[in-house]
Amino acid sequence: GALGWLGLTLGLWRRQAALAAARDDEEEKELRQRFMAPPVSGLRELRRRRRELRSRMELLIMETQAEVCRALAALDPGASFAVDSWERKEGGGGISCVLQDGEVFEKAGVNVSVVSGLLSEEAARQMRSRGKSLKAKDGKLPFCAMGVSSVIHPKNPHVPTMHFNYRYFEIEEADGTKQWWFGGGTDLTPTYLNEEDAVHFHKTLKEACDKHDLKLYPKYKKWCDDYFYIKHRGERRGIGGIFFDDMDSPSKEEVFQFVKSCAKAVVPCYIPIVKKHCHDSFTPEEKLWQQLRRGRYVEFNLVYDRGTKFGLLTPGSRIESILMSLPLTARWEYMHNPPESSKEAEILEVLRNPKDWVH
Repeated sequence: GALGWLGLTLGLWRRQAALAAARDDEEEKELRQRFMAPPVSGLRELRRRRRELRSRMELLIMETQAEVCRALAALDPGASFAVDSWERKEGGGGISCVLQDGEVFEKAGVNVSVVSGLLSEEAARQMRSRGKSLKAKDGKLPFCAMGVSSVIHPKNPHVPTMHFNYRYFEIEEADGTKQWWFGGGTDLTPTYLNEEDAVHFHKTLKEACDKHDLKLYPKYKKWCDDYFYIKHRGERRGIGGIFFDDMDSPSKEEVFQFVKSCAKAVVPCYIPIVKKHCHDSFTPEEKLWQQLRRGRYVEFNLVYDRGTKFGLLTPGSRIESILMSLPLTARWEYMHNPPESSKEAEILEVLRNPKDWVH
């Protein structure tokens, strides 16, 4: 009887193990279909630590990457994303998805990176300059950073360039305490001003913020206008959106849910604008103005952008992925000034004096 009971128990255990393995395989297959590539931390590891915020954030950035890539590919069926997984010898890696020379998009990149290791002296200095008190142990600061970042440069001058980035950072100090914060934002850079598009873009972002706190949108809209400022030109890079950094309250869970709402707003705030204008006719003069505005975009990214600077200062960072934000083509003309009362002068006015689009 005891042997029979043992055999029955073993049989049940084997059946349960087989069912669990089949369930795991099914879940793995589903996750693979959901993403553009297998996650940096590996599906098993993410599943094992599924309740930890780091794992949930990695899943969110992977999902955001896939959602955005699929939405863009649907608008540009002749083009496809090159998917490039890379590893960083100091720890972690990333997935770069880049579409080039499509009918609709000249260049669209959506990157995910999940990196860890020791913070470089320059990077630590940059953080301390923002008021972070970081206590290193023997000069070492272990860190973990992850994020999704995208820049989309369309061919048609009537379709705006769009950028978004959502990230999470964790640092372990000498006494073992962990400092963490989130950052990110979504912003629009049109070549020509279309008020209806500007209102749609800002309203969609405002709705995402308002779900959490009515004070967030006005605060982060202003931060965005102030951050994307090309000081040497006296103008903003675009018509803004939202931008925030060092966000570590009210709680980890609440900030994560806010970041999730912002990430989910990317497709609805931008894709309808692309659909609306991607077949608009344009003149060679309008294309030229787009190239000149792209030059400004490059100036901001290389001279002021903190993310670009941080990437260039991080040992083992992947230069191709950091400079993915740059357009395929741009132009710098000596002393170019558009005629007064022209459509070109109209956008400049808004870049010099930001507007409130939603009230």
